[in-house]
Amino acid sequence: MPRKRGTYTASRRFRELSGKVDKDKMYTIPEAIGILKSGSKKCKFNESVDLAIKLDIDTKQAEQLVRGSFSLPKGTGKSVRVICFCEGDMIEKAKAAGAVEAGGEELGKKVEGGWLDFDVAIAHPATMRFVGRLGKVLGPKGLMPSPKSGTVTPKVVEAVGEFKAGKIEYRNDQFGNVHVPVGKLNFSAEDLALNVKAMVDHILAIRPQAVKGNYVRSMHLTSTMGPGLKLSV
Repeated sequence: MPRKRGTYTASRRFRELSGKVDKDKMYTIPEAIGILKSGSKKCKFNESVDLAIKLDIDTKQAEQLVRGSFSLPKGTGKSVRVICFCEGDMIEKAKAAGAVEAGGEELGKKVEGGWLDFDVAIAHPATMRFVGRLGKVLGPKGLMPSPKSGTVTPKVVEAVGEFKAGKIEYRNDQFGNVHVPVGKLNFSAEDLALNVKAMVDHILAIRPQAVKGNYVRSMHLTSTMGPGLKLSV
């Protein structure tokens, strides 16, 4: 029987995994990881594991925004394409550290022309005189370098190495949610748990001083093709 237009039928695998989830239960990190990994053998690709944190913040107040960067202890399992805005001898050093492209004003013009084949942009403070003009291009894509996220720094070579090794950027959305990748399903359960706990501890540690009362409303762990599981942390 043909499916009606606009309807969605969940896959058998998703239904099987969802059947293991008690919507009223809050799972420990190891329990949630165990459920997600139980369905990994039936998937044809290596799924990402993501952590979603709902914060009780007022996103209209600048002093309550949550944004930054963090190095996951076991990395993300993802190949990250990094570019670096720098000049002089730092160009070759940044490339040696893993940057797919590095350069000064010419690289800025290339990006301004529409080239966006990268995941992270790092900039030396001295290059902000032309990188600053790229806000309209990089801003909507979430790629604009920023001191708060650790992507505007005089230590650009070191930063390239860190982001290649698994350092991630994060920022809350307009609803107060922070979504971050914390690994792949083929990671060991121990490594995934280490990444999740480290990220949770980091978010708790950077609580804005302006936030009074409750800070975290909820946390959920999910995989690309799996259900979301509410965490008890």
